[in-house]
Amino acid sequence: MAEQFPGPVLDLLDAAGDRTVFEHVGEEVSGARLLGMVRRAVGGLGKHGVGPGDGVAMLLGVGPGAFAAILAAHVLGARVVGVRPGLTEAQREHLLRDVAVRVTDRPEGPGTHGTHGTPGNHGAGLVLALDELLSAPDDGVRPRVRARPGDVARLLHTSGSTGVPKACAQTYAAMTAGWAHRPEAWPPAVRALAGRMDRFLVFGTLASQVMMEYGLLALAAGGTLVTADPPVLPDALVRYRATASVITVARLTKLVAAQRASPVDLGSLRALMVSGSPLEPGRLREAAEVLGPVVFHGYGQTETGMISMATPEEPAGSLGVPPVDLEIRDPSGLPVPPGMDGELFVRTPAQGCGYWREPALSAEVFTGGWVRTRDLGRLDASGRLWLTGRVRDVIIVNANVYYAGPVERLLAGHPSVAEAYVVAVPDDSTGEAVHAFVVPAAGRAPDLGELRALVTAELGGACAPTRLTLIDEVPLTAAGKPDKRRLAAGG
Repeated sequence: MAEQFPGPVLDLLDAAGDRTVFEHVGEEVSGARLLGMVRRAVGGLGKHGVGPGDGVAMLLGVGPGAFAAILAAHVLGARVVGVRPGLTEAQREHLLRDVAVRVTDRPEGPGTHGTHGTPGNHGAGLVLALDELLSAPDDGVRPRVRARPGDVARLLHTSGSTGVPKACAQTYAAMTAGWAHRPEAWPPAVRALAGRMDRFLVFGTLASQVMMEYGLLALAAGGTLVTADPPVLPDALVRYRATASVITVARLTKLVAAQRASPVDLGSLRALMVSGSPLEPGRLREAAEVLGPVVFHGYGQTETGMISMATPEEPAGSLGVPPVDLEIRDPSGLPVPPGMDGELFVRTPAQGCGYWREPALSAEVFTGGWVRTRDLGRLDASGRLWLTGRVRDVIIVNANVYYAGPVERLLAGHPSVAEAYVVAVPDDSTGEAVHAFVVPAAGRAPDLGELRALVTAELGGACAPTRLTLIDEVPLTAAGKPDKRRLAAGG
């Protein structure tokens, strides 16, 4: 029986030996040295009684010390909770409930550089500075992984765009089955990406699900994690000679614009992994024209991990052939044939087991071994996945339900449109109508009449926008996703 996570990651560091696996603020850290930091962190946490099932919050950045602390908590079988910067105080405290220990490298806040309380305390608990944790003695012995398969390994929080973030629980068995640290489990698209991960630019926090998993992929591929703070693009890509990094759609758009206006040498760049929201085909084509064939478009959810990934060779809009179990179902729950739209249900090896302390919501989303994504899409005859919208993103016209996604994708395909977002607006005669917010393509001026005619011809008059607002860029949520609530409120 294979050793539980993070045992295989310890093996990766051991195999790396003297090879540099981290570059951080001008310092090179080898696999052997990073493994020593993990041992110290295991000792430091163990000294304070951390063991299987204990909640440990990580208020950390992206340095090797942060990586070592997170790995150490997993070695001890703890329930790891990542706390990203930028949360409101209420959201932050919500994430920190049920946590016995906080590990931090952040100078702000009470108790950051000291310790108080005990692991059993449900108040502030024990607060450990990262430097203190890493100053524990190193016994030089490979740590014994105490993780138990059925225990919760980490709580992964959703963006919180609807208020308080939901915590998705992932077990140690699921993390062990994950693809990132296991080359033998890499699907073809991931294997193609792995070959470009020589110097992976990391930023923000390694407590992020996306950043940590791509970081593990880079390590397993023999690459180096290179930290950037702040991650200003394109400067950081040039300065650190990055071959790969993660990027949101909004940041990709700004990078393309910057390269058009004042090009810099991005000759080392081989992969940008777009994450967080769908990438419109027009934006993808523009990025390919300016940056070359470097864009990998990943699709996944907090609840599932990666579902599918499009390589630069995929047709614009396609998310490639999913390497996981996936069904497209109609509203009654029955699978539909290729070419038909429906809701996506998936099964992935590393999917969550439910939402922490939310049994009713867990039962709604995690059903019969499947995860209900609440995304709409279709599989074509070749097995490629195409997303078409969200189940709850609808406009109700004359009591009939129409999904926003197909309208947005049709509008975004028009040559005068770079991005399109539609929301429902009150209408005296039909109840609701379509209001389109459009980012114009460079040098173009979209016309409402032309866009209405396009949608009417393809989707029918009820879906055609009655109002058009031109915007320079879409507002974003704190998680970097398009904020259609703000559009609707301002429109």
